Amino acid sequence: QVQLVESGGGLVQPGGSLILSCAASGTIFSIYDMGWYRQAPGKQRELVATITTGGITNYADVVKGRFTISRDNARNTVYLQMNTLKPEDTAVYYCNADVSSGTYYSRVRAHYWGQGTQVTVSS
Repeated sequence: QVQLVESGGGLVQPGGSLILSCAASGTIFSIYDMGWYRQAPGKQRELVATITTGGITNYADVVKGRFTISRDNARNTVYLQMNTLKPEDTAVYYCNADVSSGTYYSRVRAHYWGQGTQVTVSS
């Protein structure tokens, strides 16, 4: 009933920048918190940043000052602006959204995940 479609990943040199986008679609009533997570090979998925409906943000310490999360509620979209990228930022990045969706008589609130987009930082 809800899909999150990500875009913007790719290969970038250290010190470079990328912006990721994630658009939600489906029978959406409301979207609450949204966030970005990442997972490197052989590692656990970790939180990168979150943003509330009202725009309150939270960042992992390792990305503070370099990454910026934002959202466009009218477009049901969350963004991640990534600056001063480092090789250790290399991972598959996933968006997540807390969504109320479904029919008027059968509504569900749940977290949904995007398919992931690869970010590779390498010289």
